Amino acid sequence: MDMNNVEHTGLLAWQWSEYGSAHQNRKNLLLHVATAPLFMAGTLAVVAAPFVSGWLAPAGLVAMLVAMAAQGRGHGLEQSPPAPFRGPLDVVARIFAEQWITFPRYVLSGGVARALRGA
Repeated sequence: MDMNNVEHTGLLAWQWSEYGSAHQNRKNLLLHVATAPLFMAGTLAVVAAPFVSGWLAPAGLVAMLVAMAAQGRGHGLEQSPPAPFRGPLDVVARIFAEQWITFPRYVLSGGVARALRGA
C-alpha cells in the first residue's frame, strides 16, 4: 500500500482504494469477518464501561487486542502487505477507520464475497 496518496485523498479514500488488493487471502478475509465484530464490541465495551460497569473496559481492550493480533497474522498471509504505520496516531486512525468504516463497507459492497469467490 502506498502511503504517499493519503494526504491528497484522505484516509478513508486512500484505505478504500487499496483495500481489495490487500485483502485477497481467504484465511485473512475469514479472520476479518470473525474479528471485526469482536473489535467493534470491544470498542463499545470500553465506551460503555464508565456508565455500566468498570470491568467492561479491560474486557473490551482485550477483545480489541485479540482482534488486532488475529488480523495482523492474517495480513501476513497477503501477497500485498499493508503500508507501514507512520506513527502512533496513524496506527489508531487506520485501525479504527478500517474496523468501523472500511471493512463494513467492503462487506456491504460485496467485496468480501467477491474476494472469497476469487480466493
